[in-house]
Parts: sequence; C-alpha cells; structure tokens
Amino acid sequence: MSQSPPFYVVIPARHGSSRLPGKPLRPLAGRPLIAHVVARAREAGAREVIVATDDERIVAVAEAAGARALLTDPAHPSGTDRAAEVARREGWPPDAVVVNLQGDEPLIPPGLPRLVAETLREDLAAGIATLVTPLREVAALFDPHVVKAVLDASGHALYFSRAPLPWVRDRFRPGGTPAALPEGVPFYRHIGLYAYRVGDLLRIADQPACPLEQAESLEQLRALWHGITIATAVVETPPPHGVDTESDLQRVEALLQGQG
Repeated sequence: MSQSPPFYVVIPARHGSSRLPGKPLRPLAGRPLIAHVVARAREAGAREVIVATDDERIVAVAEAAGARALLTDPAHPSGTDRAAEVARREGWPPDAVVVNLQGDEPLIPPGLPRLVAETLREDLAAGIATLVTPLREVAALFDPHVVKAVLDASGHALYFSRAPLPWVRDRFRPGGTPAALPEGVPFYRHIGLYAYRVGDLLRIADQPACPLEQAESLEQLRALWHGITIATAVVETPPPHGVDTESDLQRVEALLQGQG
C-alpha cells in the first residue's frame, strides 16, 4: 500500500489574547502550552510543522519543541492569514495540502489533523476540508456559540451558521425550543480544524470579508461565498475543548496530569 502524500501543519500562535494573555507560553503540565500542540502535530505525521507567531519568545519555545517557527506580520487578523503568509514564504505549490491547527489545542488527537488532510487529498473537487460531529443535544443546537454545519449528499458543506440549522418547520417554533431533536434529521456541529490546498488558502486570504462572514462572524463562509468547495469528514467523538480561559487551562492541566 502506498503512503499518503505528505502534508504540512501550520500552527498560528499569537501572544496577545484578551482572555488569556501570553497563552502559548503558559505552563501546562511542565511545558509551555504551544509545546503540547507541536507534539500533537508531529505525532500526526506531517512533513513539517511550522509555528506562525508574532513573538520571539514563542519562536524559541516552538523550536525547542521540535518545530520550525516563523515571525509573521503582527497585524494579521486571523490564523488563516498567518498560515497564508507561511505558505507564500515557503513557496509551497498550489496543490500542496496544509493543515491549520490552532495553537490552543493541546489535547487534539493526532489522528484528526491527519484525517482532515486525507479528506482533502481524496476529494479533488474541494479546496478545503474540515470536520463535523453529530449534534444530539437540543441546547447545543440552539446555542449561538455552537457552530452548525449543513451538508449535501456528497458530504460537502452547504452552509455554516450560529443559528439552529436545519430548521425543522413542523417541530420548531420561534422563541421556543423542542423537548428533543427530531429523528432522521442530520444535525452537525462544526469542528474548527481545516486543511487547505495552498492555492485556495491564498485566494481566501486575498479576499475581503464577505457579508455572510461579517453577519455570522464565521470566516469559513468567505470560502463558500467565493465558490470554494468545502469537504467534510464526520467524527463520532469530538476532540476536547481547547484553551481559551484560565479555567480551561486548569481543566487541561488536570487532564494531562491524570494521563501522566
């Protein structure tokens, strides 16, 4: 059996964070947080792992953890823009596959970056791949912090929204929530892990935010707006939540200490 073609992983890691300043450098089970993310990316089997950051201290920690690190423009508004800068500077060809792994995911199972890369590699119609997981709780469907995905028969994304979608006309009522989700309706929660073909990554980064993206505050809608197909893979078990706050850091610390 031939080996899967290689893929790259770019880990955007910004030092500034309104909720957790200096997040990539915060200690976690004896190592900086970003070092755990680098380890997960290397376990995924990437050809190369590059941390894209705005801070020399993160560069030093990332390199000590076994990744390359590049200082990128501190004015970038998103991790996608940092990943695009890396792809340009490295001169990766348009058909190369790069996984954008957020720098606050120390518990990401290594199989997921590999899965999203393979999903894109196998779907020649797609420029992006991402992951979804079945959504089974009413509260999650109606929670605007939970991003919902609607798929077509081929597993391509039709839309992403913070609203409860699909809206089941005969069961849902405006202003209320049902006791249970109706059976037979495919509800999915989006998992924010992406693989891009480099050509499509650069195309997205070169475009301004579109009206749907601005309305929903969901960057992936820019790709759909410009006609880029997004393939999805369904995972039954979602990955653990990343680190956004001090309490998240303490929770992950306890989990990692328990594993040790």
